[in-house]
Amino acid sequence: MGKSSTIRARIEPDLKCKAEHIFQQLGLTTTQAITLFYKQVELKKGLPFDVAIPNEVTRKTFSDTDAGRDLIICNDADDMFKKLGI
Repeated sequence: MGKSSTIRARIEPDLKCKAEHIFQQLGLTTTQAITLFYKQVELKKGLPFDVAIPNEVTRKTFSDTDAGRDLIICNDADDMFKKLGI
């Protein structure tokens, strides 16, 4: 089938630049990368990566962390392992 559909999307310029640099390193054009994404969506019948809405416990943990609550501060890796009981 010939290529005849066009996709237009707005995206943050910095994200676009960083992604296109990675595509370039992979030897892909932006069109090829988008085509690969679409093919994976079709193959997997969904997004080709996990996307989940966090549960209440996770949301509370994120909120507490953002607010600086219930944090365990470690001085170094040894301190962290000690506090984890490892």
